[in-house]
Order: sequence, then structure tokens, then C-alpha cells
Amino acid sequence: MRKEVHDTFVIRRQFRFTPSQVFAAWSSKEAKGQWFVGPPGWNASVRELDFRVGGFERLEGKRPDGTLSKFHARYHQIIPNERIVYVYDMYSDDIQTSVSLVTISLQPSKTGTDLLITEQGVFLDGHDDPRGREHGTNVLMDQLERSLQRPSG
Repeated sequence: MRKEVHDTFVIRRQFRFTPSQVFAAWSSKEAKGQWFVGPPGWNASVRELDFRVGGFERLEGKRPDGTLSKFHARYHQIIPNERIVYVYDMYSDDIQTSVSLVTISLQPSKTGTDLLITEQGVFLDGHDDPRGREHGTNVLMDQLERSLQRPSG
């Protein structure tokens, strides 16, 4: 039986880095590749990033169980060091599991940057769920923070 679950979640994080440093971690394939990765045992097979309004991102990789995960995004608004808005589709093998609208907001703070992520999604036919996605996004934010803490080469 086909069914849709609509949900919105919001994640707030504080980083001890400037908005330009946090923004830079999203804006290049090399920088994003340091933190925007799947769980342990996941191996990327495709990573493409055309970071501009109207541009796209594709990230595909095999999970440890052999399933192919696919993230396909289109960028709708980019305001350097302030905001990123994109829409993305998720697939498991060839099954579309969700469609989401994401807004990333970066605000300077006394200690660095306040990051606000708002994701509005439709989760399709029981293949994915909002709480799992929210958890996964929090894991990605942990990975982003660790990547920012690494000395740049």
C-alpha cells in the first residue's frame, strides 16, 4: 500500500568557527567529502558537486549490506556565509524513499556560528522515516564539526 509521511524537523548547532569557515565546508566537493559521508562501511561510488544556484549534487555509495544509497540535490538559493536552500531526493537502489526541502541558516555569534537546519520532507511508502533522517542529519553535523576541527593541509 502506498502512503506518505510528511514531517519537519529543526536542528540547531553552535560551532566555534566563523560563518565563512562553516559555509566553506558545504561549498566544495573536497571539503564536503570530508564529512558528508555514509555510516561506517559505506563506500562512495559517485560524488559530484556543482555548488551554485541551479547547480546539483550527487552522492551515491554502497552500504555494508550491498544496497546503493543515492542523494540527488538541486540548489535553489545560496547566499555566501548566510544561507543554503536545496531540494533533494533519496533512493535506496532504484526505490525513491523521500523528497526534502532543506534550509541551512548560518548566523554569526559571539563564539562562532549558530547553524539552523530546517528539513521539510515527504517519506515514501515506509522506505524511510523522519526520525531516522533527523538522527542521520545529527550524525552528519557531528562529522562536520570534527572536520572543521582538523587542521587544514
